[in-house]
Amino acid sequence: MEKYDSAPATYDHISNVRSFLQQITEDLLIRGYTHDQSKLMNPEKEIFDEFTPKLKNTTYGSDEYKQYLEEMGGALKHHYEFNRHHPEHFEKGIAGMNLVDMMEMLCDWKAATKRHADGDIVRSINQNQKRFGYSDELKQILLNTVNWLI
Repeated sequence: MEKYDSAPATYDHISNVRSFLQQITEDLLIRGYTHDQSKLMNPEKEIFDEFTPKLKNTTYGSDEYKQYLEEMGGALKHHYEFNRHHPEHFEKGIAGMNLVDMMEMLCDWKAATKRHADGDIVRSINQNQKRFGYSDELKQILLNTVNWLI
C-alpha cells in the first residue's frame, strides 16, 4: 500500500481559508472607511443634524425614540436604502443579510449605545430581536460577539 502525503491538500486548504479571510478582512476595512458616509450628504445630513441630538436624549426603543424615527421620514428611508448594515435595507430584513453585514450592524449598534446616556448593547440586542424577528440562537451569537468586542 502506497503512503499518501496529505500535506499538499492541507496547504491548499490553508491557502483557501487564508484567501477567504483576507476577502472578509478587506470588505470590513472598506466598510469601516465608508460607514454611514451618506449621513454627511443631503438628503440625510440636514435631518441627521437635527435629530441626532434629540435621539441622544431618548431611550432606544421608547415611544419618543420611535416618534423621532418616524419624523425623520425620507432621510431615514434613504439611509436604509444605501447602507446594507441595516436590516431595513433588505426585503427579507435580517434574513437577507450576510455575516459581514451583521458584523457591521453589530458594531453600529454598539457604537450607537455610546451616544445615548442610558445606552446598553445587551438591552438593544434583546429589543432588536423583537423588532427584527431573529432567533434565540442568533441573539446568543450577537451577545457572544459583543462580549468579545468589549
